[in-house]
Amino acid sequence: MIEIQALQKRYGDLSVLHGVDLSIAAGEVVCLIGPSGSGKSTLLRCINALESYEGGDIRVFGDRIARGDRDAPALRTRLGMVFQRFNLFPHRTVLENVMEGPLYVKREPAAQVRAEALQLLDKVGLAAKADAHPDQLSGGQQQRVAIARALAMKPAAMLFDEPTSALDPELVGEVLQVMRDLAADGMTMVVVTHEMGFAREVADRVCFLYGGRIVESGPAEQVLGAPEHPRTQDFLRRVLTPSGSAR
Repeated sequence: MIEIQALQKRYGDLSVLHGVDLSIAAGEVVCLIGPSGSGKSTLLRCINALESYEGGDIRVFGDRIARGDRDAPALRTRLGMVFQRFNLFPHRTVLENVMEGPLYVKREPAAQVRAEALQLLDKVGLAAKADAHPDQLSGGQQQRVAIARALAMKPAAMLFDEPTSALDPELVGEVLQVMRDLAADGMTMVVVTHEMGFAREVADRVCFLYGGRIVESGPAEQVLGAPEHPRTQDFLRRVLTPSGSAR
């Protein structure tokens, strides 16, 4: 579904991605882990044509995608993306936020969009908040609305950029549960995360990035339980609790 070959990304003289290769199959859940500044979020933004890149190639459903390409907006509608910040429209209700894309971008019938939006809010446990505004919701609830909004576009794959990093610890679980449910439903997902417990439980594959490169990749149990690369080992020692269990 997503094919990345020799991807290179620079910001001026700063090289952020160095020849990244990654293939993601339909229905696969891939978690990207690594220290801050390793290129995880930049990789995700390149996949969704939110960032340009200087070398290599990204293909989604067989079609090349890059920022500024004529077909990028159409391809982007097939990739849902959830960011660290919720980016909800503050002046619109929860229901209106979820309806926005299908109604104004895809021009779908209003009655159909409303019915499907209500179903999605029910799926993320927020049907009772349909008429509320974002400032009346907790951070976890706002992030679940953001997930519903992305799903409203009926994407073939979902990209998550550290979706729990801006949340208080007690709110993280409710967002991760929605993501677990999506994985169980067979949604293709690429997730940048520091939640090692979630990655171990849900990911088909974990990729560890360091210095703009994927230095280790494999099944979650192998990478998280018995990492081979010294950089991976050092990173996991730092992010795991003293008891040795993942956060």
